Amino acid sequence: MNHNTPLSPRPLRHLSDVQRRVLTASQLREHGVTATETNEQCRPGGAWQQVLPGVFLLHPGPPTSEERLHAVLLYAARCPVRELSTAIPAQPGSEEAHAPLRYTDAVVTGLAALALHGFTSAPPLLSLDRIDVLVPRLRRLRSTGAAHVIRTSALPAPALVAGVPVAPVPRAVADAVAELTDANAVRRLLTEAVRGGHCEPAAVVRELTQAKLLGRPHVVDAVDSLIAEGRAIAEDRLYRMVHEHGLPDPVWNVDLRLPGGPHLGGLDAYWPDQAVAVELDTRTPRQDEDAMWSEYARKREVLERLGITVVHITPKKLRESLDQQATVVRTALMAANERDPAAYVVVLPR
Repeated sequence: MNHNTPLSPRPLRHLSDVQRRVLTASQLREHGVTATETNEQCRPGGAWQQVLPGVFLLHPGPPTSEERLHAVLLYAARCPVRELSTAIPAQPGSEEAHAPLRYTDAVVTGLAALALHGFTSAPPLLSLDRIDVLVPRLRRLRSTGAAHVIRTSALPAPALVAGVPVAPVPRAVADAVAELTDANAVRRLLTEAVRGGHCEPAAVVRELTQAKLLGRPHVVDAVDSLIAEGRAIAEDRLYRMVHEHGLPDPVWNVDLRLPGGPHLGGLDAYWPDQAVAVELDTRTPRQDEDAMWSEYARKREVLERLGITVVHITPKKLRESLDQQATVVRTALMAANERDPAAYVVVLPR
């Protein structure tokens, strides 16, 4: 018996190719293979091998990265055996016939997840000694072999990458950073997360904060760079929005003051003739969000009392809906003729 020999009359067509090569002891029993036969196949020099407790690879060679991933998920997932090993009969070639297994209560995270997300700063899957996998906190499951079990009070909603449930980038980054002591490696991961367009800095910082990682000096330094990187990217998108959508040129990065009076606040873009301002909201969970928002709201209230329209834009909105944000700014500029003239303010470079 080997991995090319049918295990039983029960079809395997509902499994993907890799899932036919990696099976649990329960799945093997479902296909008529006894524990004695399994042990015989796994003897030294045998056709099979046990790669994790209760998980078997049906060929003698080293596992591929895909096989390692599915082996870890089979070890960590909590699914009724029959959901894993049987399927509603499907016609050969139909979509149902090739539907992947659904792994319940197990999500790949950390460096393995980032490699699956396409991060060039993450090591290749085959070079990883272990694969991080999230499971619910109350699961009684231990780390062993290639499976590094991370318990969590709430599993994130996974993305499905190549049939593998993968943690969202911010959570995967936080779980990877938790295991890293190399400041440069941490910085590269955080930078790629933002510069590569995978997520906004605030989402990463939120996960790092929840994981209590901001007490580590090398993580704090990387976060400071991340925030600066995120702001620079948001500013670049704001410049693109103005030029690509034919908006009139504003004055960039200015402070407003009343003549002989107090400082009114800084703005990212300002159109003096129309009294329209744009402010980027780049708050992060590191900061006191309530206090920061109160400052934003106070500034906006003061400026609008002076007749200045303030358009508040987040980096996420610039990334996901640039056209819509341009329309909002254009509408504010066009409405200027219908408003009472704004108070005179002094515009200074910031």
